Amino acid sequence: MQKEKKISSKFIYFFGSFGGILFGYDIGVMTGALPFLQKDWALQNSAGTVGWITSGVMFGAIFGGALAGKLSDKLGRRKMILMSAVVFVIGSLLASFSPNNGQMYLIIVRIFLGLAVGASSALVPAYMSEMSPARLRGRLSGINQTMIVSGMLLSYIMDFLLKDLPEAWAWRVMLGLAAVPAVVLYMGVSRLPESPRFLVKINKVDEARQVLTWIRPENEVEQELADIQTTAGEESHIEKTSMVQLFTGKYRYLVMAGVGVAAFQQFQGANAIFYYIPLIVEKATGNAASSALMWPIIQGIILVLGSLLFLVIADKFKRRTLLILGGLVMGLSFILPTIINMVVPNTSPMMIVVFLCIYVAFYSFTWAPLTWVLVGELFPLAVRGSASGIASSANWIGSFLVGLLFPIMTASMPQDAVFAIFGVICLLGVLFIRFFVPETRGRSLEEIEEEGTKKTSN
Repeated sequence: MQKEKKISSKFIYFFGSFGGILFGYDIGVMTGALPFLQKDWALQNSAGTVGWITSGVMFGAIFGGALAGKLSDKLGRRKMILMSAVVFVIGSLLASFSPNNGQMYLIIVRIFLGLAVGASSALVPAYMSEMSPARLRGRLSGINQTMIVSGMLLSYIMDFLLKDLPEAWAWRVMLGLAAVPAVVLYMGVSRLPESPRFLVKINKVDEARQVLTWIRPENEVEQELADIQTTAGEESHIEKTSMVQLFTGKYRYLVMAGVGVAAFQQFQGANAIFYYIPLIVEKATGNAASSALMWPIIQGIILVLGSLLFLVIADKFKRRTLLILGGLVMGLSFILPTIINMVVPNTSPMMIVVFLCIYVAFYSFTWAPLTWVLVGELFPLAVRGSASGIASSANWIGSFLVGLLFPIMTASMPQDAVFAIFGVICLLGVLFIRFFVPETRGRSLEEIEEEGTKKTSN
């Protein structure tokens, strides 16, 4: 039984979303650790190894999200978040104690850690959406994004503060400190209740009612509980849909739109900046990457400010308008340095870094948060779980490939040419939004589903 003592709704929402901070910290910490690791293990000419060490987390996340999603339907959201926190702690400590020149060991540990990162990315939005009232649900993706980028900024600041340690210690301490927020997450979530929706699903209606009394006005509890029971009853009668049916059946227009947006978000190259900005600055200026750790902090501040801006404008502009605007500016930010270098060969090498900041600014309040808003809105009830899992996997596959291939690409071609390729993908993303993604702002999920199925039948 749930404890009878009332738990503050603010406490529930803070620690319910705290996994986003941990997710962001583990994604961002390698940005500052990598220059020291490269020097310590003499990996300056090992682009493939560097790519695998960096992207191992994303590779693990491909499977972590899908696995956690399935297990959370059996064990509960809260219990799976606790388990992911334990994996965070173990993985962070194992990484910090890597044997000297243990490249394969560190890659395997990073993949193991990625299971928790993927689980966090899937579980936190699900838990928060099931705990929050409907009037706040539309902003949850933005709040989760703010938590993620705050975690990234925190990791960048810690990397900067630790940069004067001996190189053999610096990267180990940076990676190991990820265990601290993981412990905080475990302690906080251990006091959280399970979501009312999951409790209803496992026939613990009285416990679900008690949890709702903590987070809803008294006059709303019984009506919401009845709605949850009705929805749970409907979902229990929904037939399972195969992956082939998702892309060929009556929902294929909406499924392809949601999965396509999730994939484009990563293939546009944002994570190439977030993971490798010190190395990008080093290649542009010739200065050591370990002395360029202020740049990740600048990128992190831009991301946090952009996520806060999104919370203000999220429901004031059409989804498609923001995505098209963001995609156009992002694409031009990647392509223009190449054109300028062709016209003016002696342009300052820092020009590309300035354009990257412009890219990050527009990405932070358009594609970064809106991707997950659309994924939550586009998929019909009958296929929402399986389609969301595919979208998450597509997103992590893109993140993994960008993290793996970027150092290999920059080792074999000019850096501005690599970004120009990503720029073209940004513009293709704009065309995808223009022709294949419906507008969802201000419309009910039922209206979106009805229009999507009509377009498929036509």
